[in-house]
Amino acid sequence: MSLAPERSGNDCDVAVIGGGVVGLSLAYGLAKTGLAVTILDEGDIAHRASRGNFGLVWVQGKGLDNPDYARWSLASARAWPFFAAEIEAATDTALSYEQRGGLMASLTEDDLDTRCNDLRRLHNRGQDCADFERLDAGGMKRLLPAIGPDVVGGTFCPHDGHVNALRLFNALHAAAASLGAIYRPNATVEAIDRLPDGFSITGATGEIRAGKVVLAAGLGNARLGPMVGIHAPVRPQRGQILVTEKLAHFLDYPLGTIRQTDEGGVMIGDSKEEVGFDNGTRHDVLAGIAANAIRIFPLLAQAQVVRSWGALRVMTPDGYPIYERSVTHPGAYLVTCHSGVTLAAVHASHVAGMIGSGDWLPDLTPFAAGRFADVPSPG
Repeated sequence: MSLAPERSGNDCDVAVIGGGVVGLSLAYGLAKTGLAVTILDEGDIAHRASRGNFGLVWVQGKGLDNPDYARWSLASARAWPFFAAEIEAATDTALSYEQRGGLMASLTEDDLDTRCNDLRRLHNRGQDCADFERLDAGGMKRLLPAIGPDVVGGTFCPHDGHVNALRLFNALHAAAASLGAIYRPNATVEAIDRLPDGFSITGATGEIRAGKVVLAAGLGNARLGPMVGIHAPVRPQRGQILVTEKLAHFLDYPLGTIRQTDEGGVMIGDSKEEVGFDNGTRHDVLAGIAANAIRIFPLLAQAQVVRSWGALRVMTPDGYPIYERSVTHPGAYLVTCHSGVTLAAVHASHVAGMIGSGDWLPDLTPFAAGRFADVPSPG
């Protein structure tokens, strides 16, 4: 339990705007350094990716045209075992994190050749990019006995893994609170104003005064960023997910589009849709996702679907994160990405440390918001 004195949260060292996995990871890391942190969360009315994501800690195929992002993702995956153990110890929560490696299945030789060529090209472009192995149908069968005859092969990456995303979300709340961080739900932010010694943040729960402010509000960063002089042209991209009934364990490794949870249900997701802020579902898309999964694992044809949903990814124009500190509003920072689970470990360590100290290291230079200076804000 935290020994920090009780406080109202109206005055803090750092205000983190956004209560999803990204914001909570940063808040936890900042609170670990001894800073007084207040988390301002729009609440369940937000288009929250954290409750709709797939739960992968994944590097395979990340940054095919951006080695900096490939290295950044791998650094986080390597830090995840320590991060998971730390969060579990702090909260007595089993995250069901596994890092045995992950697979991508191919249904055609052309698809397999293309994927392997892409991964090989990435691996050869720079040091410290993820290793991978090409598998034929027999190699896939050895790792995944339930694989179907339509699978011609696949790729394996030893750094990939998965986690129970809802437990992670709840545990990050608990871990941040144990260090004295104060969580304010239903706290929509309306204005951020610069003060001589920090910031005044006003909104649905009144005024908060903070020495520093971190924008980690996902899609909300497009609106909030200009308040502190940062351009963040993020847009929503919908993904749809199916979840089956609990099945006997058959899947020892996650695939990029299919994973079996620790509780037995199988999550299936493989769609990218540009539909604005519509987080609904479509029967034709779900049917296509299901049909593809059955080709990979025929036993799924007998499984009952118990849940489906749509969730909105947070996408930048090039698909890579934005890490920025404001020039016009010193002490203001913006963090946004669509891989909040994978990057949680580096957010809680590296990025939180940089924000706390004010030392912006070269690791984040490739992800500066300036690369989108000529891109208009969505909508």
